[in-house]
Amino acid sequence: MSKIIDITEKLSFDTSPVIKIKDIELKVNDDASTALKMMAIMSDSGDNVGIKEIVDMYQLLFDEKDRKKIDALKLKFTDFAELVKTAMGLVTGNEELGE
Repeated sequence: MSKIIDITEKLSFDTSPVIKIKDIELKVNDDASTALKMMAIMSDSGDNVGIKEIVDMYQLLFDEKDRKKIDALKLKFTDFAELVKTAMGLVTGNEELGE
């Protein structure tokens, strides 16, 4: 019989983080698959993170329902970039990204 190691207690099954803007709550996709895809985008772009990379990460970090809520806010680009940067920080555990 093979050895079984139960790591359930070591894992976090908490709900995903939420960013609040005014009275709107936006769930951030923080699963490992999203984080790995986000890191791949960052490593591919190096120091040249541009609009395409920001949009790609935005689409990974927020589901379609929450993207519609964000679109309705009519954020300025700098505010939009701050939202994405904050969400990235929540996913990577580097919450300083959003400060």
